[in-house]
Amino acid sequence: MSSLLQTFIQTNQPLIEQKLDLLIKELKAPSELKKAMAYSLQAGGKRIRPLYTLAVLEELEVQNEDAIVVACTIEMIHTYSLIHDDLPCMDDDDLRRGKPTNHIVFGEALAVLAGDALVTLAFGIIARLNNLKAEQKVQLTNQLSYAAGAEGMVGGQVLDMLGEGKSLSLSELEEVHVNKTGALLSFSILAGGIIADANEEIMQALKDYAFHIGLAFQIQDDILDIEGTSEELGKTAGKDVLSEKNTYPSILTLDGAKEQLQKQYNLAINALQTVNLQEGLLLEIANYITKRSN
Repeated sequence: MSSLLQTFIQTNQPLIEQKLDLLIKELKAPSELKKAMAYSLQAGGKRIRPLYTLAVLEELEVQNEDAIVVACTIEMIHTYSLIHDDLPCMDDDDLRRGKPTNHIVFGEALAVLAGDALVTLAFGIIARLNNLKAEQKVQLTNQLSYAAGAEGMVGGQVLDMLGEGKSLSLSELEEVHVNKTGALLSFSILAGGIIADANEEIMQALKDYAFHIGLAFQIQDDILDIEGTSEELGKTAGKDVLSEKNTYPSILTLDGAKEQLQKQYNLAINALQTVNLQEGLLLEIANYITKRSN
């Protein structure tokens, strides 16, 4: 990790953690529900999505007090999806980020409700922002509902489930990941552009970059499931292979997946070059995503 990215993370990650904690503490809700919500939010993680939102704003040299709040709402949506993904009716995981999953600690019913509460809270928070224009809040809400919903993350999860026990083509697998993982990651990048009120050329470059880096993120996840350990990953390693899940290595071989990872990385950086953003935080985060070990 470069010193630039390390400094950026060391500066902003604690602010994200503090704001997430405060947003839950402020809720007038049953204490057990708040505990369940906070448990998964505070389980750690790289905070790639909220950091991406803040990184885009820094690269565009724009400051806005609401940026960190928007960034936190993305992490809430992401966390809700993890809580639900881990449920027995879905992926049936007992471990997440090195800790027992939400339903193991709080039971299935409260885990479902904690996820529901996080996703609905996120949209309410955006509606109540004070430092953005009404049009920006509508745009954020619209784009987030798309990224998180039936045409994005939820739809991708359904495609993933329907693909179990079948041999998917590369294009079919890409469709799964563009929606399941890529849509919300893309939104986190585009959200920075929306908050910065960026022009169409920059927004298109961010959109292209986000598409390719979203795929790269998932390809690296697939590779790490083979090459990583449970201790490194904070979740059960090798589960994709055991469940005969469709992954980039299963379709392309491990070496082929690594080639595809490099291809998507190159396309992401090429998109940044069109608007002279190929040096700086967006490049460094792309490097981190494609070389991470967890």
